[in-house]
Amino acid sequence: MQVVHGPILASLSSVTHRYGPVLALDGLDLEVRRGEVLGVLGPNGAGKTTAISLLLGSLHVQEGVVSVFGSAPGAAEVRVRRGAMLQISGISANLTVREHIELFRAYYPAPLPASRLMAMAGLEDLARRRYGKLSGGQKQRVMFALALAGDPELLFLDEPTTGLDVDARHRLWSEIRALRESGRTTVLTTHNLDEADALADRVVVVHNGRRIAQGTPAEIKSRTAGRLVRCVTRIGPEEVTRMPGFLKVGTRGQHLEVLTTRPEELVRELLGRDRGLADLTVVSAGLEEAFLALTREGKEGAG
Repeated sequence: MQVVHGPILASLSSVTHRYGPVLALDGLDLEVRRGEVLGVLGPNGAGKTTAISLLLGSLHVQEGVVSVFGSAPGAAEVRVRRGAMLQISGISANLTVREHIELFRAYYPAPLPASRLMAMAGLEDLARRRYGKLSGGQKQRVMFALALAGDPELLFLDEPTTGLDVDARHRLWSEIRALRESGRTTVLTTHNLDEADALADRVVVVHNGRRIAQGTPAEIKSRTAGRLVRCVTRIGPEEVTRMPGFLKVGTRGQHLEVLTTRPEELVRELLGRDRGLADLTVVSAGLEEAFLALTREGKEGAG
């Protein structure tokens, strides 16, 4: 994947934000560069939604500086140049898919054609269907089309593939890649770390309102010494939690999967407890494992 180092389109500089006594952002710095897909990752409550809301101008800046296209995020000249697909929407259940798309197109000076928007979101067969009659995944595709209505230079996507089947998810991924190839910029927040790994040129990991890591997915993965140990064994996940270097344990089919910072010791322990252990592999941590290790370190550091 090509790494993009374009000019800064949007930024948070030393931004602090509170909800009453709750500190949501703690001096956060974040930059969005032209032509990239930026993945913003973090556990629930990390501050991701607050950061995006500030960039969209839907929250008032309390401390620090927020800039989009060199202007205040809520400025009219900014709103016509960006699009957003958010988890919460208040659009009418009674309008059809085409009616919603035509309505949103009317908000912009140079919108994409309705036919193009429906093709990008895979909605051609749903044009006359009322929004309220759509499935959750179909509604997600409508929201994607609406976010693109104004042909935005900067696109914000919050959990865009929630509820989509595999084919629809990969189709949307292809559209996001095509947007990048055309010079557009996307900010992606997702809990699907495979998605971030597949799409993002750069990743920012936010935890407890602070940026704890940033870089390409490969750079983020290299920051953890964790290794993934996979095997078929009679040893259960609960027993593994007391083994050396344990970070995370789970099962995938017949296989036990353990993320550990001490793979050699863990493997010796597993073999010592189960002579019948089979199909053993040890691989480098993926983005999910790196994310877990980084946020775990951040939590421990905060304590």
